[in-house]
Amino acid sequence: MRNFVKELIITLVLAIVIFLLLRLVVGSFAVISVSMEPGLHEGERILVNKMAYHFGEPQRGEIVVFQSPEDDMPLIKRVIGLPGDIIEIKDSAVQVNGVRLSEPYLKEPPNYSFNSFQVPADHYFVLGDNRNNSRDSHNGWTVPQENIVGRAWIFTWPPGKWGLIPSYPLTLEPASPGTS
Repeated sequence: MRNFVKELIITLVLAIVIFLLLRLVVGSFAVISVSMEPGLHEGERILVNKMAYHFGEPQRGEIVVFQSPEDDMPLIKRVIGLPGDIIEIKDSAVQVNGVRLSEPYLKEPPNYSFNSFQVPADHYFVLGDNRNNSRDSHNGWTVPQENIVGRAWIFTWPPGKWGLIPSYPLTLEPASPGTS
């Protein structure tokens, strides 16, 4: 009986330690708006790799979870501009450093313009994939690096969508004449 109690205590302590370590590395977040459609839908749940940016920087095209600089709520958006990039939105397209982004994941092109803007050091310019229905950097704010919680990683709900969140590394294509 004594060995059983000892093993039970060891098992419980190990389970608690593993649980706490997982919470440090992985977070669970709910998609609470339509701003990332068509890839992420309201009501879905995802796991976020909280350690991803301890070993590297966010890259253009990655979906990140961050604390909003406006109201400290968690938001999910795509990284479009890196520190130092010059972002402009015109003619229904995003340009980074004068080069038009090719964005196959968009619900529809933006129906707004955004004047040329340089992303500050240690900040990121983020946009939702549903450009015309998203609270994001086109509203005049950027995300400080310390506000980024982690990289969107795995779908956990609904069960039919379990798996890795698709990655779309953004490619830059030469701007068409008249759009630079």
